[in-house]
Amino acid sequence: MAITRAKKEEIVAELTQLLEDGKMTVVMNYRGLTVKQFQQLRRDASDADVKIVVAKNRLVKLAMQQVDHLKDVDLQLHSGQVGLAIGLGDEVAPAQVLADFAKINPSMELLGAYNAEGDVLSQAQVDALAQLPSKQQLQGQLVGTIAAPLSGFVNVLSGNIRGLNNVLNARAQSLES
Repeated sequence: MAITRAKKEEIVAELTQLLEDGKMTVVMNYRGLTVKQFQQLRRDASDADVKIVVAKNRLVKLAMQQVDHLKDVDLQLHSGQVGLAIGLGDEVAPAQVLADFAKINPSMELLGAYNAEGDVLSQAQVDALAQLPSKQQLQGQLVGTIAAPLSGFVNVLSGNIRGLNNVLNARAQSLES
């Protein structure tokens, strides 16, 4: 069944909004996935604030032409049957979600990505992004690194008190005997 012009305009408007709001857009080849697998991918993606979009390449190209930072992007990734994973929260989340899913379902492959500045990332760069820790993990590591000297200092200061406590306990035990 053919899509009406009004429906196509609605799809382009929705895609345009998603591409403007997205911090990273990963292009994937999803051929070979069953409907059940694709539904699982959508669930996994929604948990990570990633939107999975499948639309005709022509409509995606029209939407990209309406987004300032994607107007001049080379559209070579959009050949054949492709889908988009648009990260609305974390920049690395789309690559991580798709890479994790591709480990379980090797028929899906990552083709490349576009970041919020309009730079095109290759498949190797997307794979490297997928290996990075999430933003929350990086923030936790940073806090741990900053807090480590403070924790060490507190342990040094409390060491004297612990030592005095041990000496007093030993003296009390010796007096009891």
